[in-house]
Amino acid sequence: MQNTDSDKVIIYTDGGCDPNPGVGGWGAVLFYKGRRKELSGGESKSTNNRMELTAAIKALEVLKRPCNVVLHTDSEYLQKGITQWLPNWKRRGWKRKGGAVKNEDLWRRLDELIQQHNVEWRWVKGHAGDTENERCDELANEAIQDLRQKGKY
Repeated sequence: MQNTDSDKVIIYTDGGCDPNPGVGGWGAVLFYKGRRKELSGGESKSTNNRMELTAAIKALEVLKRPCNVVLHTDSEYLQKGITQWLPNWKRRGWKRKGGAVKNEDLWRRLDELIQQHNVEWRWVKGHAGDTENERCDELANEAIQDLRQKGKY
């Protein structure tokens, strides 16, 4: 896959719960060739980590063909999981040294998606003024509030 700036999809993601575990929300912002797309959603019973994974999954699922992607996350769990821990989990039959892999269903789905794309993972510090990371946080919180307003928690 050729890798030029003009054909990169830039993605920012965030997820969270209030409380954790509790009502969860996720948000993603995608940029491609001057276009912007915002995504969000939530679950009535979740965890911060599940929402972080879901944000990345939902963002990658909307891509219609193999892409060069730069994905920004403020989740060390997501960033380290995908870049460091995943190969060992797979080698061990989806087990960690301490037992079962938490959120295995989401890790498996994310693993499927990254096989389709060339993804560069970038960690950004959360709540530190990164405009797009802050927007993802807003989208996640709006999704949580929407679930609460609809009484779906």
